[in-house]
Amino acid sequence: MKKERVSLVWLLLFVSFSWAQNTSVSNENSLVKNIAFQSVGPTIMSGRVVDVDVNPVNPIEFYVAYASGGLWYSNNNGMSFEPVMDTSPTQNMGEIAVDWKNGTIWVGTGEHNASRSSYAGIGILKSSDKGKTWKNMGLTDSHHIGKIEINPNNSNEIVVGVTGHLYSKNTERGIYKSTDGGNSWKQTLYIDDETGIIDISVSPKNFNIQYAAAWKKDRKAWNFLGNGSTSGIYKSEDGGNSWKLISTPESGFPTGDGVGRIGLAAFDNNTIYALLDNQNNRPSTASKNTTLPTMFSVPGDVFMQIPDKEVNSYLKKRGHTEKYRAQNLKNLVKDGSMKPEEVKSLLLDANAALFETEVIGAEVYKSTDGGKTWNKTHTDFIDDFYYSYGYYFGRIAVDSNNSDKIYLSGVPVLKSDDGGKSFVSINRENVHVDHHIVWVNPKKPGHLINGNDGGLNISYDDGANWIKCNPHGVSQFYSVNVDYQKPYNIYGGMQDNGVWVGPSNYNYNVEWHQEGKYPFESLMGGDGMQTQIDRRNPDIVFTGFQFGNYYRIDRSKKETKYISPKAKKDEKPLRFNWQTPILLSSHNQDILYMGSQYLHRSFDQGETWTPISFDLTQGGKEGNVAYGTLTTISESKEQFGVIYVGSDDGSVHVTKDGGVKWHNISTTFPKDLWVSRVVASTHKNERVYVTLNGYRWDDFKSYVYVSDDYGQTWNSIAPKFETLSVNVLVEDNVNPNILYLGSDNGVYISFDQGKKWQTFNNGMPPVAVHDMVIQTEAQDLVVGTHGRSIYKVNLKSIQQLNEETLAADLKLFSVDNLSHSKFWGSTWSKWLPANEPKIDVDYYLKNQGEVTIQVIHENGIVVYEEEQTASTGINQWNYDVEISKTGIEKWKKKDKKIILTESKNGKTYLIPGKYQIKITQGKISQSTPFEIIKNERNKKE
Repeated sequence: MKKERVSLVWLLLFVSFSWAQNTSVSNENSLVKNIAFQSVGPTIMSGRVVDVDVNPVNPIEFYVAYASGGLWYSNNNGMSFEPVMDTSPTQNMGEIAVDWKNGTIWVGTGEHNASRSSYAGIGILKSSDKGKTWKNMGLTDSHHIGKIEINPNNSNEIVVGVTGHLYSKNTERGIYKSTDGGNSWKQTLYIDDETGIIDISVSPKNFNIQYAAAWKKDRKAWNFLGNGSTSGIYKSEDGGNSWKLISTPESGFPTGDGVGRIGLAAFDNNTIYALLDNQNNRPSTASKNTTLPTMFSVPGDVFMQIPDKEVNSYLKKRGHTEKYRAQNLKNLVKDGSMKPEEVKSLLLDANAALFETEVIGAEVYKSTDGGKTWNKTHTDFIDDFYYSYGYYFGRIAVDSNNSDKIYLSGVPVLKSDDGGKSFVSINRENVHVDHHIVWVNPKKPGHLINGNDGGLNISYDDGANWIKCNPHGVSQFYSVNVDYQKPYNIYGGMQDNGVWVGPSNYNYNVEWHQEGKYPFESLMGGDGMQTQIDRRNPDIVFTGFQFGNYYRIDRSKKETKYISPKAKKDEKPLRFNWQTPILLSSHNQDILYMGSQYLHRSFDQGETWTPISFDLTQGGKEGNVAYGTLTTISESKEQFGVIYVGSDDGSVHVTKDGGVKWHNISTTFPKDLWVSRVVASTHKNERVYVTLNGYRWDDFKSYVYVSDDYGQTWNSIAPKFETLSVNVLVEDNVNPNILYLGSDNGVYISFDQGKKWQTFNNGMPPVAVHDMVIQTEAQDLVVGTHGRSIYKVNLKSIQQLNEETLAADLKLFSVDNLSHSKFWGSTWSKWLPANEPKIDVDYYLKNQGEVTIQVIHENGIVVYEEEQTASTGINQWNYDVEISKTGIEKWKKKDKKIILTESKNGKTYLIPGKYQIKITQGKISQSTPFEIIKNERNKKE
């Protein structure tokens, strides 16, 4: 072990607090801080759970950590949850630990899984008031936290396993220990700048006995290596102060370059289980099914009939699923354009060793002498569990009352009742297949809480049956889009949970349990990707899953057709990004664009394709992840033939003639960064925006550019007040000066073409925003977050913040008319809330202060008046159209014949007629008219 390192805690805390403070200050000065986002679901299909922590005395009380959706609390066994980290600077979770005796919550930010969407964190956060406030306790350069352990006899003693950076080397990884409640940290185990700690397990009998799993990994955008010779198991016998490597060659535990991620579960001082992702090759005679390779020797029509599941299983075991899926290969064979043997050669060229030999995969080892010796618990292979994705899973749990009962988290979740000699699946039909954590009740055998890619499940019969606990919106969206029905629908592709569609006016409730149909519905499985909807016929939807597998769906006929382009027989295979871009032309909805390393165009909605470009990337790189691919497409809505594309390796090109000629316009940008979005302006033909994302280089700076000459020259318009990765930019369709920016930490807005940016986050926590779109008829901005599902916000008032409005002292925006109802204030049951009307009143104020709001009838009577403390920017007033007591008296005094009827809830509401709303600040006033329209269906009106 190298020399001990003591982190510069106070400096790190200062940096962290400064970061959070900048966020707070910018929000206070935001002109839109009062405009609230509304969550519109979905809820039942959740996001990735990375950890749970359960009250050992009262197991219906627990916390759930979502990879990018924050920390949630339940005190009713998962029937409902409330978020407890929305006030913190991040929602990216890796690990949680709760000191239940003192009510202290510890959060290791930054997901410990090494997925392509495993977001980095900002260190260790601590809350002493059940999540109301949070304090950064340091380790801010850790990026990803593997495990946190608290001494049950001394709450100030904490041991943390730091996984470290995902895409780059760093030294703040290993094990850190604090003995003063996190005020200072000592690095007690450091291996090297590529090897971190993914798991720690402490003996429940003695806190001094600890085991730690070291993991070497190297992820790049084009390749991922999840194993290495420095991976192994360490042991401490002094509470984490010193460590010794115990997975030595003579111990019986595997060593060498093939050792991948390890999960640990200590039963007592001497008994410890280890779940290993063994990436060493199996002996050639040990293949599970030696007949599988014959699938590449059959005729093409026979190959097309092989179940996708069988082909995908074969690909997974040989490390090809970062580039290919069954549908990709079948598309190559379709219509006889390529023979199965040629597909085999293609795979062989990509990775001959993996194609010919399976890796060992998941193995379980057990030690009963404190880690001195290890024995594999099973004689056969644990197949159909890890495939080649061991880096994504790896947790193991042991029943504290039965050393022979263990649980493995993978695909699916497995249980053993005989110490790992044999296993059975306890996955069920309402449980997602990808698993990350199993909590075992130490006081009630068979009571399990399971966290997976689909949310949270609870069982009381050891996995025979499960209940699903997903009442909150924590889905991880990659993309969103909208149609133009009334009300419009929202479409979105989710991480590992397919493509869904649902109504834009969705509000969470459980009434669907009674009605039998959830408002959102699934269109497709897999990892859901981009969606395009035919404006002429919203039943025609184009969407798909990872690596370019796209379909045209006719929802009215329930027909689905595979439409992805394919390379010709003698051409290089097409490279499709994980999230392959598609675009329906705004000029002609029969024209569909799709990107591989080329831009493809179809004039018949995907029936036939023509590449209209050369390779628009830097050519790709060798590795096990598809790379050198197009990521974004934008077509000018004003000028047909002007198309921009961007790639994952930093290239941006433009054509002005529909693909005849292409020009590289990215030569002045920072090199090799992911082009997250290119946007052709709707207000000026020559204008284009580009955002770059350095996340896959552990570069979190903002890169936002604008050009007013088709990309010949560029100006940076990146936010100056924060460091944040940018995923999407949307130009307002009404006001050319307004831009919306979606980052890894929420939404930002500019009112001056990007010269200055302000936070736009009321009602939405600082969560990663992957996609945004404006529904232009409803004037709604729809936001797809990667961790908190979908939000929307109306832009009607925001779009009116032009130069004239911003220069005014007071501006009252127009108010919608309202149809009268005789049922206002009444309800069919006294047990239900009354039906109350509402008029939304928005106004802009230059200088904060007191304002007077009046509602005035056309006869001049002030029927309602209210004082309001208003802030600089847009303010909102929700008027329930009530007539005040004073207003009633004045009206009756002036008009003896007027009939004003009190409703059942005791309020008297406006009657049909013309009114105006007047807002006054000092000597400045603004008025706007509205009307309560007579409802002809109400005969007595």
